[in-house]
Formats: sequence, C-alpha cells, structure tokens
Amino acid sequence: MASASGFRFGYNTNGYAHHRLEDALAILAEQGWSAIALTLDVHHLDPLRSGAREIAELRRRLDDLGLAVAIETGARFVLDPRRKHRPNLLDPAPAERARRLDFLRRCGDIASELGSTCLSFWAGTPEPDLEREHCWTWLQEGIEALLAHLAGGAVRACLEPEPGMLVETLADFERARRAAPALQLALDVGHLYVTGEERPAEHIAHHARHLGQVTLEDMQRGRHDHLPFGQGDVDVPAVLAALRACRWTEPIYVELGRHGFDAVATSRVALEYLRRATSGLSENA
Repeated sequence: MASASGFRFGYNTNGYAHHRLEDALAILAEQGWSAIALTLDVHHLDPLRSGAREIAELRRRLDDLGLAVAIETGARFVLDPRRKHRPNLLDPAPAERARRLDFLRRCGDIASELGSTCLSFWAGTPEPDLEREHCWTWLQEGIEALLAHLAGGAVRACLEPEPGMLVETLADFERARRAAPALQLALDVGHLYVTGEERPAEHIAHHARHLGQVTLEDMQRGRHDHLPFGQGDVDVPAVLAALRACRWTEPIYVELGRHGFDAVATSRVALEYLRRATSGLSENA
C-alpha cells in the first residue's frame, strides 16, 4: 500500500527478532507495510539451511500478503556463532573471505528466488593491524566476484556504508564504485548523522542515479543507535522531499533492530509517523 505521496514503506525483520518469521509478516501486513527488508538469519529463513521448498513457500506467502522484499545480509552470527559479523570480505585468510563471498552469493540466489531486486551488504571491519590498502584490494575482489555472480539477473548488489567499517562514508562508497560501476548504494540516512556527513537531501540528489536502497529511521548526531522517529536529529520531511524530487519508487525501509522487545508497537508507531509525514508533504506540494 502506497502513501498519499506515492511512497511505499518496508520494515526490517531484524526488528522482529523474537517473532517467528511467518508471524512477523502477518503483523506487518496487517499494519499496512508494503514491503520487508528480510535479514536472513538463523531464525528467519536460515540461508545456510533453508532449501527450495522453504524459499518457495515464503515467496508464496509474500505474494499473498502483497509484500515486496529486499534481502539484507547483516545477521550478526550467521557464519560464526562466536564472532560477530565474521568472517568478512576483509579477512586476511583467503578461505575466510571466500566463506563470506559464498554467503553473499547464496543470499543473492535467495533474493532472485524471492523476486527481490536488491541485495544489501557491507564491507566489514578490518582488523586493527591490517594495511588498509590490502583491505581495499580484498574488498574490490569480493565486490567484483559478487557482481559477476549476479550479472544478467534482476538482483542489484547494494553496498551500505556502515559506521566503523572500511566503507563508512559516501566518499568510501564512491571509491568502491569507481572500480565497480555496476555497484549501487544502500543508503541508511541515519548513518550520515553518525559520520558527520548529514545534509541528506543533498546526498540523495547527488547519488540518485546509483541509489539502490534507502533505509530511514531516527539517529542522534555522532551516535550509532537506530531510534524511533522523533528521538533523534534526522530531518525526515527533508529526506522524503528529496526522495520525491528524485522520483524514488522503491520502498523506504525502517530498521529498528534493537526494539524487538516491543516490535509490534514500534513498527505500528513508525508507520503512523511516516504516513503523517508524507501526508504533510503532499499538502505542502
């Protein structure tokens, strides 16, 4: 269901970490969300254990509920139960980098089977003693291999700048994209306020031609904590106006992964906020 100004809104399933996936989908559809950002995880369509039957059943369920889907690859312990977000594409061991790449390829295949056009991923955090240029080389090799795997299909590889990781800022993303022009940007607007970049409307306009995914929530300056709307510094109306100006038609996703303890109320209030914000945007058009 689109808003009054034509936007579609989606919710990240990491905000429903304490729910069964089928229950989370039913609740989000009932609330009026148009899409989900599906964080593939050990309890939500485990990408390493789910087979063709489970994936086909989920696609039918998404179709029945009218939910579009983007695939997120940021589950914390899906590859290593003892180390968060490891291994990654910056691991000094080639076999470990290959494990992350195989995981991303698998997620890309699942995205295709679910009818998704977006696969979001991040670079990873380098170990402190590693040369940054080595990390950049490994990252570019991983990106090129992932793009080659996805070539010819509908799924776009979207790299998300993440505070504290090798690709942290939009300038970092541009460096990666210069070596791999097919790469698209997964923009989490709140991150701009953590890294000091801010000016979301300006950045959206500048990157519109290769913008592949947009995530929006509130965030305080300098603090990487995804917050419900109204609790931070993000200028949500300005972001929505900029997206409308660049004729954004894909869903806008909300990520509140730390609020699963009150998931149902949190997602409901978030959608109510966005509807009010887009209604005001339409009235002021």
